[in-house]
Amino acid sequence: MAARKGTGPRARKAAANRDAELSQLGHEAKAAASPEEAVLEVVDNPHPGTLYLVRFACPEFTSVCPVTGQPDFAHLVIDYVPTKKLVESKSLKLFLTSFRNHGAFHEDCTVTIAKRIIDAAKPKWLRIGGYWYPRGGIPIDVFYQTSAPPAGLWLPEQGPAPYRGRG
Repeated sequence: MAARKGTGPRARKAAANRDAELSQLGHEAKAAASPEEAVLEVVDNPHPGTLYLVRFACPEFTSVCPVTGQPDFAHLVIDYVPTKKLVESKSLKLFLTSFRNHGAFHEDCTVTIAKRIIDAAKPKWLRIGGYWYPRGGIPIDVFYQTSAPPAGLWLPEQGPAPYRGRG
């Protein structure tokens, strides 16, 4: 009887090497004090030649206004097409949490997140939608993408509707 794929000595050694490179997944890890200190980790993409979309949704993102110190809340939707690497989700969660006490405007938070993911994972394509909840009666939605989406990519709508207030 043949061994199942991915269970042999070579697969276990590869998994051990991969896990040794990760400092957060499988380990106790706390959120960094700031986004600059946060570590965004990547793992190998098991399908590097396949065109597909990865989506992360963070409906409870928080940061603080750099002027007033008041909290700001957003629903972030991050879509990317991976190449050789995938964003490791626990490190992404801790990276996003590091904004909780970070003072920055909505535009800065949204674009900084995109640029950090690009630097870490080097995706073929990325877009982020930052759907910020109103403060002072004005919602601010921030959108960024690296280029036109790759031809043939199934690209669903991001989901959150623009803020409409009551009624």
